[in-house]
Amino acid sequence: MATYFDTPSRTFGEYLLIPALTTRDCTPDKVSLATPLTRYKIGKKPELTANIPLVSAGMQAVSGTNMAIALAREGGFCFIYGSQSIQAQAEMIRTVKNNRAGFVTSKWNLKPADTLQDILDIKAETDHSTIPITSDGSPHGKLLGIITSKDYRASRDDPKTPVEKLMTPISKLITDQAGISLKAANDKIWDHKINCLPILDKKGNLNSLVFRKDYDQSKTNPLSLLDDQKRYLVGASINSHDYTERIPALVEAGADLLCIDSSDGYSVWQKETIEFVRKKYKGKVKIGAGNVVDAEAFNYLADAGADFIKIGIGGGSICITREQKGIGRGQASAVIEVAKARDAYAKKTGEYIPICSDGGIVHDYHVTLALAMGADFVMMGRYFARFDESPSAKVKRGNDFFKEYWGEGSNRARNWQRYQMGEGKNSLSFAEGVDSYIPYAGPLKDNLAVTIAKVKSTMSNCGVASIPEFHKKAKLTLVSDLSLVEGAPHDLIVRD
Repeated sequence: MATYFDTPSRTFGEYLLIPALTTRDCTPDKVSLATPLTRYKIGKKPELTANIPLVSAGMQAVSGTNMAIALAREGGFCFIYGSQSIQAQAEMIRTVKNNRAGFVTSKWNLKPADTLQDILDIKAETDHSTIPITSDGSPHGKLLGIITSKDYRASRDDPKTPVEKLMTPISKLITDQAGISLKAANDKIWDHKINCLPILDKKGNLNSLVFRKDYDQSKTNPLSLLDDQKRYLVGASINSHDYTERIPALVEAGADLLCIDSSDGYSVWQKETIEFVRKKYKGKVKIGAGNVVDAEAFNYLADAGADFIKIGIGGGSICITREQKGIGRGQASAVIEVAKARDAYAKKTGEYIPICSDGGIVHDYHVTLALAMGADFVMMGRYFARFDESPSAKVKRGNDFFKEYWGEGSNRARNWQRYQMGEGKNSLSFAEGVDSYIPYAGPLKDNLAVTIAKVKSTMSNCGVASIPEFHKKAKLTLVSDLSLVEGAPHDLIVRD
């Protein structure tokens, strides 16, 4: 006989938080949203921690290089989408790691004989305006000069002009030697009122660049997620099909955290993928798994060695898995049960495995509810897809602007690796996601600041100053249909 659950499958919209005593120690300005991203022994520090509990989904319409950089600057984390070639994904990881708040390896370089047109092409493609000129055009060739937008006028100079006639030669540049500290490099930039300081080795070869803008960003973005080399942290989505080739390439490119992307993570293929990583890298490379919706599936992936576990099947705005296959669970019910399993696992083993709520977020306060119910962080797609930094196109429909947004299970994405299990034809038999438009919302930074302010304010109302404290002290109540009506404007005419 089949197993039946006695309670309904609940969503975030069916719950409200009950306020608790707010003290001077838990005002919004004192609330910390720092949260672990990876498994750790209780009493020890996790190897990877985010400064805000928000990560972007590994989707084509969401998580590209611009999103990864912008989100890391705000203290969040991005998983570069895996539904692309191994080489393309690895290159995205390298781009993020090279765009670091410190010593930057120049990705775009030219030779003296290259032309102004080459400069204009690079600027049009990348928006980079500072280009080193090296003897061989390589990132670490002998530095001959630097060219910036101040060195030419595109409207008047001949596009065929060699860059050696336009560049500022090295004899007129302020430089320094490899080994200088970042603080000393920034001091030199300010002392000489320059925007870029080339760092050279003893032979005069280009080692790296230090930019004034990176110093400015470190002051305006104090929560930035950086590695020990001052590079932005970035993750990568993978699948359980080509992982033996994809994972080494992503690790070599600098990925800080991997995540198996699947609509249903309770499978032997995910276990095999986790075991591959643990055997090959001996714990030096961290990997998350999922998605799951109950304790049994959580324990399976926890025992396999997953460093974090994602929760949610069919709850995403773009997902039609439930109507196509009839599997899934209300996101609130799934988070509540898996959080209990996580706590029991920690008590039994002494190891804490962070859980990520993926899907079911409609309003900002749903993020706070997910955290209250036990999630350590929340993964979102639609939320981030609305912003300038997402890879999708901005289009105008009528008088309004929208961003294109499509699911990984849609015919547009054709991400069969996310949905197909075992052997078989490398294609989607049927769609589990749709293709859509969502209202354009502008830059990530401005919108994210509002969301974070709401989360901190609510936690303050609940008398807590950290996410672990929230897990222990949160009080939640189910709501009726009538209480939902009561909680919105009612019995009046709302003015525009």
